[in-house]
Amino acid sequence: SLSALPDEDIDYADAPALGEETWQTAVQGRFYKPMKVSKTIRIDADVLAWLQRPGKGYQKRLNAVLREAMLKEHEHEE
Repeated sequence: SLSALPDEDIDYADAPALGEETWQTAVQGRFYKPMKVSKTIRIDADVLAWLQRPGKGYQKRLNAVLREAMLKEHEHEE
């Protein structure tokens, strides 16, 4: 496999070198998509009802609420 080859043995002919101008408009994390994990949790019935009230997508809403809390906590740690 390619990862087993030493760098000097890899043919880069079809991969052009990227200069500084290439990276000036690069956006870190642009295509990042967090890995989803299936997990069973217990939450209060009224909280679940609140999440489900707007209709389909309550798991996405729960994830968004939890992510917002996580990021807010992370901001305070820095």
